[in-house]
Amino acid sequence: MINDQLSYQGRCLRTLTGKLLLGPTGRRLFADYLDKEPGFSGRIDFIHTINLTGLFRVKCSIVRDYAEAETTWYPSMLAMKLENNRVAFAETKFITWDDCAVSCQSWTNKTSKPMELSLDAEAALCASGTDEKTGCLTLVSPRTEHGFAVGAAVKSSIGLEKGPLTVLPGESVDFVVAAAVGNLEVEDLDNIGQRAVDFFADNVDYIARHNEEYERFFKETPRFESNDLVLNKAWHYRWFVLRHNLAQPDYGFLQGMVMYEGRSHKKSKRPLSGGGWGFAKLINLSTPLHLTDMRWHGDKEIVYGMIRNMVNNLEENGLLCSAYVDRRLHSFANYGVWAVYQFYLVDGNKDFIQEILPRLKDVVRNEARVYSRDDFLQIETKPSRTGKEYQPSYWYFHDYPDKPKDPANYVPLKRVDRSVYHYKNVLGLAGLCRAVGDPDYLEYETEAENIKRDILAKMWDPETEFFYDLHHETDEKAMVKNIVGIYPHWAAITGAEHLGALKKLFDPDYFHTACPFPSVARDCKAYRPEGGWMGRFIKGRNGCVWCGPSWPYTTGIAIDAVGIESKRNKHCFDKEFAHYLRAYSLQHFRDGDLAKPYLVEHYHGETGEPLSDEPDYNHSFYIDLIMSHVAGITFTDAGIRFDPVDVGLDFFVLDQVWIGGDVYRISCKTPDCNDPRAAGLEEGYNVYKNGVKVVLES
Repeated sequence: MINDQLSYQGRCLRTLTGKLLLGPTGRRLFADYLDKEPGFSGRIDFIHTINLTGLFRVKCSIVRDYAEAETTWYPSMLAMKLENNRVAFAETKFITWDDCAVSCQSWTNKTSKPMELSLDAEAALCASGTDEKTGCLTLVSPRTEHGFAVGAAVKSSIGLEKGPLTVLPGESVDFVVAAAVGNLEVEDLDNIGQRAVDFFADNVDYIARHNEEYERFFKETPRFESNDLVLNKAWHYRWFVLRHNLAQPDYGFLQGMVMYEGRSHKKSKRPLSGGGWGFAKLINLSTPLHLTDMRWHGDKEIVYGMIRNMVNNLEENGLLCSAYVDRRLHSFANYGVWAVYQFYLVDGNKDFIQEILPRLKDVVRNEARVYSRDDFLQIETKPSRTGKEYQPSYWYFHDYPDKPKDPANYVPLKRVDRSVYHYKNVLGLAGLCRAVGDPDYLEYETEAENIKRDILAKMWDPETEFFYDLHHETDEKAMVKNIVGIYPHWAAITGAEHLGALKKLFDPDYFHTACPFPSVARDCKAYRPEGGWMGRFIKGRNGCVWCGPSWPYTTGIAIDAVGIESKRNKHCFDKEFAHYLRAYSLQHFRDGDLAKPYLVEHYHGETGEPLSDEPDYNHSFYIDLIMSHVAGITFTDAGIRFDPVDVGLDFFVLDQVWIGGDVYRISCKTPDCNDPRAAGLEEGYNVYKNGVKVVLES
């Protein structure tokens, strides 16, 4: 079980002392954080960030506070224990996929006087009451900024909602409290209350029932094990991150499955406040990153839902955009069409591609119409729209001025990242058309070649050996080595004469640091690995600034580029790939401690110190690096090719890999491996399809 692979003693937000993190999330219900007390109080969210202050609390008359309590975080639940001379208390709490917040509690009165337990359902700015039909305690929020109001119904297994319970000296009591939560725009409070009642319909072990349901997602993932505990732990943690950020709003613009960029939020924590930035929404920049990993999940219906939400939400320019349930937002640069093509190569469902192909054609056509001018490169006028705010090349032509927020101080650029995304989208569209017999593939292949030609001819500088952004009018190079300068290698459009750009990743004068990879090279005048702009924080201490910090978003892409180029060049970069994959894997754990899974948005580009605090952040890919490079699954025009990168493992086994209706198993074992877990494996690199060994090309 996933709980056997991951746990964390005392897992709390780094930036809010004592605020507990919760792993399980419902279709719509989740917690930003919880207070250290019995029940559900803290910051509770529904569909998007709404900041309910709580659902229910259980109060004990003889406990002052729970500072002494020990907590253990698991992916599916949070456990808390307190024992002293007065009381013995234990709680396990979780959120079910059906949006019930559940607390399973046990109490023992160790004093010589009666102890009283009481149940309160309360949240700031919400109306509380009792439902006559079900007897549940109820909460009703005001209508949120997203157009819906939230209702909750709280019930216990021992009738605690009817009044306090007295526990005599030496006595013990066990009970469960469940709060069903719903959207009052689509269901009434009585129905929500009935869900709370129905939770108790079967007299079962509620924790075991929940854990079994939670585990279903992980039973559909490929199984990976190696002799490297760092890779193993990071593998399990990344699948948790994907499950943690999976949602099903079923309201407004977000129907069916969607995946969020994160559950924490950079915003006010005031009750029912809508201010600031929240990650719990469809963000079209990160959805392709999610698809890159989720294409390997066995439940393809989840991925179909994610793709439909992506392609059905377009901004006024006809581009993929971000969205709340009640409104659509602007578009970010992204490789969404290419990600769909990569999913198709694993899935093989042509009917699904036929369904969405017209929309994908529109998106690619609009990308060219909106962002291209006198050539096939893509111009970005707003630095934030590439998802890389304050990347220094925008300010190169003004020598990095003190007021970077002033639009007069930066220059629109023909961007390497946006142009490479567009190339991959066009090439992916060609592949999809070819797969379903659509003759338009010829047009898209030609367009892709034109984009490739312009990237190589205009953005490459042979003297400094790097790819640069260009002035949007003059094509003059902005001589800033941004991390995106290696994107052409990721797109596999480069030749041997361009390898100098990739090698700068390995050079301490540029991108090789103790925390690879900084977002701009060390030789840039504006390089600030701690963030900020030219020595001062312009977006706060934790703000998004791409002038030196390290971001998992681009680190994953850069490592992918190393793996791609290594295989294109007789595996000459296998050692570098292994080094950076392991460094990236360790970044998933606070202080590099494997007992503390905790991935955030960005890090100090030299020291690796977390600069932000969005735990379980979902803004990059990792699973695909194991699948495509460590295991070696590569898709070519001729079909599947198996070509692993040697990362120095004694053994690994990758099982339960679904590709086009077939099940693959891949293993590798060195001759001198004596690890007992590898006892049943054949020596060498071996591939099995539906249980039959595949004869590999030499």
